[in-house]
Amino acid sequence: MTMKKFNYRKLLKVLRVILNIVITIFVILFFIVVCLQRFSNNRISFFDYRMFTVISGSMEPKYNVGDVLISKNVDPKDIKVGDTISYLGKEGTFANKVVTHQVVDIETDADGKYYFHTKGVANLIEDPIVYEDQLYGVVIYKSVILSFIYKVISTNIGLFVFIVIPVLYIIGSEILAAMLEKEEKRRKIKE
Repeated sequence: MTMKKFNYRKLLKVLRVILNIVITIFVILFFIVVCLQRFSNNRISFFDYRMFTVISGSMEPKYNVGDVLISKNVDPKDIKVGDTISYLGKEGTFANKVVTHQVVDIETDADGKYYFHTKGVANLIEDPIVYEDQLYGVVIYKSVILSFIYKVISTNIGLFVFIVIPVLYIIGSEILAAMLEKEEKRRKIKE
C-alpha cells in the first residue's frame, strides 16, 4: 500500500514541476517577445519573426482589431500581390507607425529595388508607397490563441486571470512544496 501511495505522490510532484516549468517558460517567452517588440519599435526580430497586434479596422474582415499576427522577414522579390505585409510607415499619418496592409501592386525602380502599393482591405485609398527598406515582413499566421489572450489580458479581469493567478500559483506551489518537504523531514526524524 505504501509503495502505491509513494508512486502516486511522486507522480503528482513530477506533474506539478512540469506544469510549473511549462507555465514559467510560456510567461517568460511571451514577456521577452512583447518587450523585444515594444522597446525596439519592432526593429528587432525574433529569429526573423515579429509579432504585431491589429489596432484598427482597416483590414477587416480579414483581420479584426486585437488579432495577433506573426510576420516573417522575406526577400522583397518573394512578395506577391495579395500578400499582407507589415512595414514602418514614413509619410503623413503613417509616419513611425507599424502598418499591416495588403499588397495591391509591385514595381521596381531603375536600380532594381522593389516598392509596393498597399492598402487596407476596408480602405478606399492606397497607402503611401512602401519601399523595401521599410518592410518588416509578410504576415504568415494569425494566432488565434495569442489573439484570444491579448483580447482577454487587455481587460483588468483578463490581466488578473492570465498574469496574476499563474504567478501566484507558481509562488504558492513552491511554498507548499517546501512546507510539505519540511513536514516530511520532520516526520522522518520522529520515526
